[in-house]
Amino acid sequence: MPAPLLTAAMPLVGKLIDRVFPDKEAAAKAKAELFQMEQDGDLKEMEVQMSAIVMEAQSKDPWTSRARPSFLYVVYIIILTALPMGLLSAISPDTASAVADGFEAWLAAIPEEMWGLFGVGYLGYVGGRSYDKRKMLEVNNGK
Repeated sequence: MPAPLLTAAMPLVGKLIDRVFPDKEAAAKAKAELFQMEQDGDLKEMEVQMSAIVMEAQSKDPWTSRARPSFLYVVYIIILTALPMGLLSAISPDTASAVADGFEAWLAAIPEEMWGLFGVGYLGYVGGRSYDKRKMLEVNNGK
């Protein structure tokens, strides 16, 4: 059973164990083993996720190793631009407002279809990378 399903089913399984095992000590032992199985599953899932991240970071393919950081750098630049804009708005609110309006107009000038294309392309890239990583993990884990 996948870890999230097992976690969600724990209260029900605990009640079932109480009914199946009339001895309190045996029921407690069964619950402890079930809890350990859940923990082992969660740890294994986390291990698989971490190995995928490490594998991607160690990739020799420059597109793979730079795509996500490059996208984040663009987001960071946009966020960090808020600092000088805050100062500019304190010094000259009209200028800051004009800059913000210009940026908004620049983003609005991008056709809706381009945003859709970007979204589809980005989701396709993320989905394709996830599929590749899963396949690589299966090969490396001997599945």
